[in-house]
Amino acid sequence: MNDQHIASAFDRDLESLHATIMKMGGLVEEAILDSAKALATRDVELADTVRKRDKAIDALEEQINEEAARIIALRQPMSTDLRTILTVMRISSNLERIGDYSKNLAKRTSVLAEMSPINGSDQALRRMAKEVEMMLVDVLDSYISRDADLAYDVRDRDQSVDQMYNALFREFLTYMMEDPRNITACMHLHFIAKNIERMGDHVTNVAEQVIYMATGENPDESRPKMDNTSRHNPQA
Repeated sequence: MNDQHIASAFDRDLESLHATIMKMGGLVEEAILDSAKALATRDVELADTVRKRDKAIDALEEQINEEAARIIALRQPMSTDLRTILTVMRISSNLERIGDYSKNLAKRTSVLAEMSPINGSDQALRRMAKEVEMMLVDVLDSYISRDADLAYDVRDRDQSVDQMYNALFREFLTYMMEDPRNITACMHLHFIAKNIERMGDHVTNVAEQVIYMATGENPDESRPKMDNTSRHNPQA
């Protein structure tokens, strides 16, 4: 096989990897939105569907890792190509974690369905999840186009997710102090908010991997974080 044929085969391998990561990203986007919708509407059936679909996300991560390992062993890529393959593996790992957090949201739906709602919390959590989903859409676009500027923009937007989380944390504390009967529901809702905040962190990890893939360098400055609740909640 001549060099041209080898290069063509390698390009097809990369295209297959890119297609699989985008398929995985699409399933994760759907999981974020559906888990938040199930929570807001107390739709236990939709929540169960989200939990079952997580297996497909896990399977795609395994497929990506196996294919990437095969490509590295068979093609022995150098420099930029190797960086791309390693980035794909890291991105798939972050997508799998976001899928897990979405599944965690879905698991809480049936529990919260048995409790009195906390005023405004469902809508706020759904807005927060939508912001994370929009960040994911943009970071996947930046991955396909190798757009480091867009990836930096996504990275910066994680601050708004942190701010939403901080506001919700304060609201839940207020509700719990006003009426002890709200404590259990607020603890579940805080767990959900923290899971969504962590989703944003993983989307930001993807953005940083895209920046590395596109430029060959990791982002210079430390990631800005706006979660100031740790001192109140060391177990979060």
